[in-house]
Amino acid sequence: MNGVYVIGEVGQNHNGSVDIAKLIIDVAARPVVDKLFGNSLKPMDAVKFTKRDLRQELSHEMLVRPYDSPHSFGKTYGEHREVLELDDQSHFELYKYAKGKGLDFVETICAIGAMSILKFFTPDRLKVASRDLTNLPLLNALGETKIPIIMSTGMSGKQELDNALEVLTKHHSNISILHCVSEYPTQYQNVNLNTIQFLKKHYPQYAIGYSDHTIGISTPIAAVAMGAEIIEKHITLDRNMKGTDQAGSLGMDGVFRMMRDLRNLEISMGVEDIFISEGAQTAKVKLERSIASLTNLLAGTIITENNVHLLSPGDGYRWSQKEEVIGRKLKRNFTKDEIIYPNDLE
Repeated sequence: MNGVYVIGEVGQNHNGSVDIAKLIIDVAARPVVDKLFGNSLKPMDAVKFTKRDLRQELSHEMLVRPYDSPHSFGKTYGEHREVLELDDQSHFELYKYAKGKGLDFVETICAIGAMSILKFFTPDRLKVASRDLTNLPLLNALGETKIPIIMSTGMSGKQELDNALEVLTKHHSNISILHCVSEYPTQYQNVNLNTIQFLKKHYPQYAIGYSDHTIGISTPIAAVAMGAEIIEKHITLDRNMKGTDQAGSLGMDGVFRMMRDLRNLEISMGVEDIFISEGAQTAKVKLERSIASLTNLLAGTIITENNVHLLSPGDGYRWSQKEEVIGRKLKRNFTKDEIIYPNDLE
């Protein structure tokens, strides 16, 4: 991957509308320009959609359960979920639209029956939702496709993760692991970003990232600083839209701010060394101190530590070079607070 791989998770924020879904894809693909320095930065890398097969996911009791919520799209939970599902052809249409915008297309497949979309197109990556990390039959079927897989760990511990990897690695090793907390929105005391370090230490052969469900952009930015190679974040058109995930998602301005700060952070990481950057050279000359006359001094005066001090700019002798100055005679008269340069000395 070229830099941090950022996925804009659309999920069901399209509210069952292909047109809304396309507009959210537009948000993910928008150019990111840092006006302060005039830099064009890389936008999101991918969008992610979710494909379900409700017949293989929900019990009859859940399907017929009344769903009385401000975010409900149906009288029962089954009707609500059905409204939010896009068919295979719609997913293919969105795949083509995203690819036309230069974005990868990631698909969360939540049931073996939902793999029917693979007859229409091959996603760039498949996503295993946190709740399905223990769905080993589904993992086996996804692994058989040989498509790169991203897994979220939001509902699992190390043993469940190891069991999932054991199934998937029978087929291939192009696997990424995302630290995740399945709490919507996630309270900050529960984020535990240090899990990223744990995953990097114990699973060094895999790309490690972070799927974020907090409000705002601080935790995904911090995750990148801690070494996350993949970031996943919910995105939408308007956080006030109807839908359970809308309020916890990033709107257009939030997407811009996260991508601006994240890409600038990537640039900022640099190398493991200490040196004077090119940009600091001007400030160094302007602000550092040089040896200067403390009082009016006549030509021929021998310089001592008592008749000099330090002033800006820093283009003369530093105090570490005082042995090149102390004990020497001045060639000319000096007024108080003049910088002493090499050609001023006999």
